[in-house]
Amino acid sequence: MTPEAVSAAVLDAVRATFAAHGLDTSALPETTTVERPRNRDHGDYATTIALQLAKKLGAKPRDLATWIGEQLAQAAGIASAEVAGPGFLNIRLEAAAAGELARTIVAAGAAYGRGELLKGSRINLEFVSANPTGPVHLGHTRWAAVGDVLARVFEAAGAEVAREFYINDRGNQLQNFALSLVAGALGEPVPENGYKGEYVTDLANAIVKDRPDIMALPEDERLTAFREEGYQRQLDEQKAVLAEFRTNFDVWFSERSLHSSGAIDEAMAKLRGQGHVYEKEGAVWMRTSDFGDDKDRPLIKSDGEYTYFGSDAAYYVNKRSRGFDRCLYLLGADHHGYINRIKAIASCAGDNPDESVDVLIGQLVKVIQNGAEMKLSKRAGTIITLRDVIDLVGVDAARYQLTRFSTDSSMVLDVDLLTKKTNDNPVFYVQYAYARISSVLRNAADLGVDRGELDPSLLSEEKTNALLGALAEYPAVIATAAELREPHRIARYLESLAGLYHRFYDSHRVLPQGDEEATDTNRARLWLCEATRTVLANGLGLLGVTAPERM
Repeated sequence: MTPEAVSAAVLDAVRATFAAHGLDTSALPETTTVERPRNRDHGDYATTIALQLAKKLGAKPRDLATWIGEQLAQAAGIASAEVAGPGFLNIRLEAAAAGELARTIVAAGAAYGRGELLKGSRINLEFVSANPTGPVHLGHTRWAAVGDVLARVFEAAGAEVAREFYINDRGNQLQNFALSLVAGALGEPVPENGYKGEYVTDLANAIVKDRPDIMALPEDERLTAFREEGYQRQLDEQKAVLAEFRTNFDVWFSERSLHSSGAIDEAMAKLRGQGHVYEKEGAVWMRTSDFGDDKDRPLIKSDGEYTYFGSDAAYYVNKRSRGFDRCLYLLGADHHGYINRIKAIASCAGDNPDESVDVLIGQLVKVIQNGAEMKLSKRAGTIITLRDVIDLVGVDAARYQLTRFSTDSSMVLDVDLLTKKTNDNPVFYVQYAYARISSVLRNAADLGVDRGELDPSLLSEEKTNALLGALAEYPAVIATAAELREPHRIARYLESLAGLYHRFYDSHRVLPQGDEEATDTNRARLWLCEATRTVLANGLGLLGVTAPERM
């Protein structure tokens, strides 16, 4: 019996109670939720519905809980509904109702856990957005994992999501990149504010090899040619390594396109129309200080050039014009100051930032190997790159570890730990549970034992109930992760589920031994194994981590 089914039974009991006792029907709730008690001795589920309604009705909570419990105990699948404390209701399911969940999960397959919490929402999720002047580095790597998982979680909760990468392809950084490439091609020192690392020289040499004419161009044309060649090649490399990391984007949005398409002028017209734009000393400003920013921000400089902030403001307006009702930004630890600015932009555009904007700040990541922090990448010059991380620990381990911590906490990638094939390695621990179940199911097939018809009443032992309880929680875990923007909840849940499965398997023999005939108990346990494997696969899929059949 799923939590949703229990919630529905509670609502039916509340309606019956209101009818039987002549209570004010205007207080009838439209929905309610049930929770798993921390102490399973208190039952399978608990509800505070009586406490919530008593004050509205002027009734005593324990009396109301007693009445609701009497109605609920008559519902199919409910063994008892006992009043506790000031008015809690502890609900116990009949063994068959609890075990029926295994059939529900197996039948749902990949759809189990998906819901409609965010149905109707259109979310623009912008993350990574690395400058096209170098490799994707460690800071971007955390967002490459978390952003992609968050998008998957939003979709599992019913939202429509666009994964967007903002290409910063205007401004001084590209010019400095071009100067660095020319210096690399000429064998000269990197200019001040230039880009260092072997990748710059390698890229410059590759451009010269493919375009031998480039060095003969006039100086200005040569610089432009290096800039455009280097920019496109570096962007292609970013796309390739992100795809290898299983992070794919729906939109690669060029900052240049804001200007070339006229979108920035349209955005400025909208902002002017809201009344928060003014001119001072030949420049154009936006009065962001009206909405919590520490000072007003310039949109257009006195020479007519748009500022970075002007592009940011236009970019937000452009996102909203594309029909997204919520714009979510994933920013690095050094971007705290951007939160108020982005929210002020939304306010100046006439939006409620509490409804249209979310900003998540990701804290720093360290890579540890042999007990010491790694700080340098020979190829990149000064930083650890996504390519380094993939080479060190692999895609599965990196994605899993990067998403199992809250984004507001710093974290460590321990290379030695994440390459171990032991239970100390969290991704190995979860994947091994999946592989172990797959092995059990293969062995069952070899023995000619299939699941047959499920007798759910046979799934009643303590560790079996604990496993069923965890499986029932999976949809709520997804919903909570989506609502709170906390995808690490998925990883932590999977680790707990894996542990419960291992304890169940170690305590209860799934397959017959020797010449024993398969029993209905064996078959019921196979149903539970298949249900657990389904949830592990679904959860690992949300994390973008593989579910191996063998390990």
